[in-house]
Order: sequence, then structure tokens, then C-alpha cells
Amino acid sequence: MLKAYGPLIYRSLAIVDAVVSGALFLLIAVCTQLDFAGCWGAHPLSLSLVMAIATLSFPIALQGLGLYASNRRNSLADVCMRLLAASAMSSFAVGIAATVLAVPVAPASPFYFGSTQFVILGLGRLLVLALLQTARRHGRNVRNVLVVGSGPRGLRVRNLVDDHPGWGIRVLGFVDDTDAPVSEELQGEAIYKVADMPSLLRREVVDEVIVAYPRTMLVSVTDIVKLCSQIGIPVTVLSDLFGDELPPPRVGQLDTIPALSFAPVHHSTWKLAVKRSLDFALAGAGLLALSPVLAISALLIRFTSPGPVIFRQERCGLHGRRFQILKLRTMEQDAEHRQAELLHLNECEGPTFKMRHDPRVTAVGRILRRWSIDELPQLWNVIRGDMSLVGPRPPIPSEVDEYRFGDQRRLSMRPGITCLWQVSGRSEIDFEDQVRLDLAYIDGWSLSTDLMILARTVPAVVTGRGAS
Repeated sequence: MLKAYGPLIYRSLAIVDAVVSGALFLLIAVCTQLDFAGCWGAHPLSLSLVMAIATLSFPIALQGLGLYASNRRNSLADVCMRLLAASAMSSFAVGIAATVLAVPVAPASPFYFGSTQFVILGLGRLLVLALLQTARRHGRNVRNVLVVGSGPRGLRVRNLVDDHPGWGIRVLGFVDDTDAPVSEELQGEAIYKVADMPSLLRREVVDEVIVAYPRTMLVSVTDIVKLCSQIGIPVTVLSDLFGDELPPPRVGQLDTIPALSFAPVHHSTWKLAVKRSLDFALAGAGLLALSPVLAISALLIRFTSPGPVIFRQERCGLHGRRFQILKLRTMEQDAEHRQAELLHLNECEGPTFKMRHDPRVTAVGRILRRWSIDELPQLWNVIRGDMSLVGPRPPIPSEVDEYRFGDQRRLSMRPGITCLWQVSGRSEIDFEDQVRLDLAYIDGWSLSTDLMILARTVPAVVTGRGAS
């Protein structure tokens, strides 16, 4: 029943989310001292636009995060993170719109709005999903699946289904070629031949076919997919068909040709979008809050040493893309030209140059470096999209030229102001450990990892451990 009426249910959910979101915004705005009648009389168009954004931003975010589709195989934790992200995006959109359009809502109203959305709509959705999972565990709303492949990969699918009863999936049987070996653990299961599939699909109620063939049988997959498409049965082909050493592919198009893209970094698109949104919001807030510190530092630099206040240097960003990094100048004006005469004093192995008592650093520069104040202009790099708050530090091109082949993967993620090795010792970490920690960060990245590194950055800056 849910499958047959799925599109109607999801459209109805979107309408409910939009109506409730609009009502919540109006209620919270009035409760936080918004004079609705007066505001409507003075700014009818602006208020209408903000209300439209409040009404539509949450459903649009949910659509982009895939929450108006079946979440049968997603964990409640994953769905919760997506709902939280959608609430944050909606709150951010309303706050920006109210500021730009000069609608006199209370500064905290967007935060209250997003939080209330998550509590009422988000937690309500989680409750429904939890009830559905409970019903599936008891045999309700079950989908019948046919697995193509009776070897180790077919067994893996069966074990996954057994481990997740909340998915509500029943394996009807396994299909394989005549001479294919069957896993010992699948002895006693219903095993069919590929030639039997047409009659089997007509005779049984099959909601999905999962292809778990080894890559040696890749040619056979074409006929199976064609057969299922003719009957109208969805097919899922396990992507490790191409080998376990490859990252998960993403489905896209090259003009009108369907294509699989194997990204070197195994990160969720929506989580990266949340990361970028948080970067933009936090960097903007940081620049505003720290502008007095930047102004005082700029004056000290200007009056104590000749040269520009801002130091610009070419760095390598995402996939080697060049950009100008911004810092408060902490060295003498001719510092870059004098580096060659100091190379024999380099205290860091590898292509990176580090010197604890660098004679080129000015007196004011040592103070700024001690508290990492010189890095603050990079918040503008974050807003521009050159950098992120958290990520591998961006190297200079000459360092990249000396990278070993595997080190290049450090550039597969947007560089950051702070990173894992900086909160683990900063310049005390040698180049080999920097690479190791950067790659560990890339491979295991999550939003919680970024929050953890940001939290650890504060005590690292305060104690000044490893600063030079």
C-alpha cells in the first residue's frame, strides 16, 4: 500500500511541512514581539518574501537531502542528522532573508524557528519512521527481494538483510547460472536459474532485484537489467561489482549519456553542503566578532614595520586549484626572498619549511603567531570558498612539486584554517605525520569530526603548543 501511494504520501508530507513551517514562523515572530500589523503595513513585500522563505525552505531542504523518498534502508541516526541539517538550513535562510530585507524580527527568532521545526516536524518524522521499523520487524509492510548471485556476494546481501529487520525485506530466493558454485551458508535456500527468471518474475510478487554477481559475470548483468526493466521491477546493482578497491560511484550524466563517477573521497554530497553552509555562516560571524582584533593588529603592524598589513601568498587548494591565501603580515617585507639563505636551518623534514626562531619574524608578528591571530584573514578565504574552517592546510606550489604520488591526495578535500595535526601539536608534527593525519581526516571525515577539531583548536591556540 505504501509503495503504491508513495508519491501521493510524500507530496502530502511536503504540503504539511510547508504549512506548519509558515505557521511556526508567524507564531514565533509574534511571540518575540514582532508587530505583525505594523510590519505588514510598512513592509508588505519584504514580510511576504520572508514568510515565503520560511514556508518553503524546510521542504526544499528535505527534498534536496532525500527525505521525500523511501528511507527504509537508512538508519534513524542518519535521518536525524539530515533533519537537523534541514532545520539549520531553513533557520539560516530565514535569518539572512530577514536581515537583507530589513524585516524587524527578533535576532533570535530564526534560531527559535529552526529549533521548533526540528522538534515538531523532525522528531515527528523520526517517530513515524521508528513505528514503521517496528511494524516491519513484525512482518508488516514487507518488500520481497530476489538476489541474483549465490556466491559470497549473494551471501553478504542475505546477511545484511538478516542484520537489519527494520528494513522490512524478505529474500524470496537466489538466482544464478547453472554451473555457479553456491555458498555453503545458502544451502537449503531457494536457488533458481537465470533461465527461470522470466517465469519467476511473473509468478512471484517481486518488489526489487538485487544483483550481487562477481565482476567475472558482468556480461550477464545486462540481460538481467533489461529483463527487469521490461517488466517494471527496480534493479539494484552492487557497485563493488567493479572491485573492492574502488570508491563508491555516483550516478550522473555526460550530456545525455548515463555515467558512473568514482570519486576519490567517500563523502556524502548533502553533508558537504552542510559543511559549506556552516563554513559560510561561522566565518561571516567570526569576521564580524573579531573585527576589533583585526583592526588593532593591523595598526600595530602598520606602525612597527614597513610593508603591507595583509600578506598574500599563492597556495594550492582543492585538486591543486591555485588561490591567494590571506594572512596578517608577521615577517619582514623581504622575508620570502631571504628564505633560500635559511634553508639549511629547516627544522622540518620533507618539503615544508619550519624554523622555530625565524629571524625574519617581527616582534609584533611573534605575538600574532603565538595566538594564531595572523590566520584570521583566512575567514575571508572561507567565505569566498577557497578554504574551509577545517581541512588539510593548503601547501605552497613548490611543496606540492616535491610530493610523492600518494601525498597528492591531501588536495582531494577543500583546505582549512585548522586541521587534525594542528590541534595535535601544530609545527611540532613532522611532514610524514602531517600527511598521515590529513589522510586520516579525509578518509574518516564527518561533521562531528569538524566540530571536534574546532573545539580542540581553542585550547591549542590558548596554550600555544607548537606555535612558531
